[in-house]
Amino acid sequence: MPSWSSGAVRRRALLLVVAALLVLGMSVLDGCSGDGAGRGRAAGRTTVTVGTFGVFGYRQAGLYQEYERLHPDVTIKEHVIARNDVYYPQLLTHLAAGRGLADIQAMEVGTVHELAEERGELFEDLSRAPGVHRADWLPWKWEQATTRDGRTIGLGTDIGPLAVCYRKDLFRRAGLPADREAVGRLWAGDWRRYLAVGRAYRRRAPAGTVFTDSAAGLYNASLHGHAERYYDASGRLVAGTSPAVRASWDLAMGAVQGGLTARLRQFDKAWDQAYANGRFATVACPPWMLAYIKEKSGPAGRDKWDVAAAPRPANWGGSFIGVPKAARHRAEAVRLAVWLTAPAQQARLFRRQAAIPSTPAAYDLPEVRGARNPYFGDAPIGAIFTAAARGVPTLVFGPREQQIGLAFTDVGIPQVEQQGRSPEAGWRAAQKEIENAVDA
Repeated sequence: MPSWSSGAVRRRALLLVVAALLVLGMSVLDGCSGDGAGRGRAAGRTTVTVGTFGVFGYRQAGLYQEYERLHPDVTIKEHVIARNDVYYPQLLTHLAAGRGLADIQAMEVGTVHELAEERGELFEDLSRAPGVHRADWLPWKWEQATTRDGRTIGLGTDIGPLAVCYRKDLFRRAGLPADREAVGRLWAGDWRRYLAVGRAYRRRAPAGTVFTDSAAGLYNASLHGHAERYYDASGRLVAGTSPAVRASWDLAMGAVQGGLTARLRQFDKAWDQAYANGRFATVACPPWMLAYIKEKSGPAGRDKWDVAAAPRPANWGGSFIGVPKAARHRAEAVRLAVWLTAPAQQARLFRRQAAIPSTPAAYDLPEVRGARNPYFGDAPIGAIFTAAARGVPTLVFGPREQQIGLAFTDVGIPQVEQQGRSPEAGWRAAQKEIENAVDA
């Protein structure tokens, strides 16, 4: 699942308000866990609760219904909060109180390491669950939810391997190749080659169009292909000195200064409208973004968009599900979590949501291996995204990972791209925001 924000400063204020309200209203929220005979059971059936953010797709893909058919004594009830930046502080509050928790709780890739390192003892070790085999998951995915002493607090659901979605009609008009394999070769191996293609596009760009949507999207696409980003392997914060961060920042600044971006904030209304208007020719896209592009571009964009391999393997997004030790129905919750994340179920979820499985065994199943997307010129999305997934490095995560990233994408980069400040001023603003986030 994706993670995005409209502003790091506004987020922190929101989180403080939400946390305060949660503490005041804990007795109301206590209906999902805790002691008490009969609660969580109806007519002899066990009700397993699942807390998620966004759209995980389990209900939409019929997986809850299938599990209930296979286990007539179980009923599944899902509690959904739309945004992770609201969901996550609630989860922290409930974990601290030991109540108000669902039997299964979802975790986003940007926060799972923090949970593992700082609150890992509050979750079941799913590496010991019957039917769980570490080798079933991509190694880098498994590591993200594993504590230093080897306990695994969450089982991987989807991942977000990157490709580049591009407008082949605009490429043709700019005198560039439009075939997806030829396009991928243009920038293969280096995001700097992607900028070189952008400069070539700009020289003959159709009127009113630019090469890419935003500097922040380019920054993330480059950064998440490096193992060490904001933290090094020892766990030391290196956001101010990391070669990967600096290279990705310089890449984003080069795109801004070269006039290659539409100067948009991703997921703002103007960004949505730019899809409909054909404002930009490329966007770094994980699989979950395909449905978004289709929705915002509408019928007019059908067969104009296509998908090519990204310059380097990278991952943007993905989630986990875990079982808190304070869950009321831990044993049944563990069984459900194992079943939901098994390769067969992940393949079904891919068919419904285009959510790339984190279990490579699913890649050989027909619904994944042969998957194509007719809206994107019948692009072989199964082959493109699974190939990218196998090349993603094991990313090093640390505390406040999400907040640190937002300091660059929501504070530093917009100051340059939207406000016209210098790259040096944007960098300083990002570093100041990181200081505030880490000290908070």
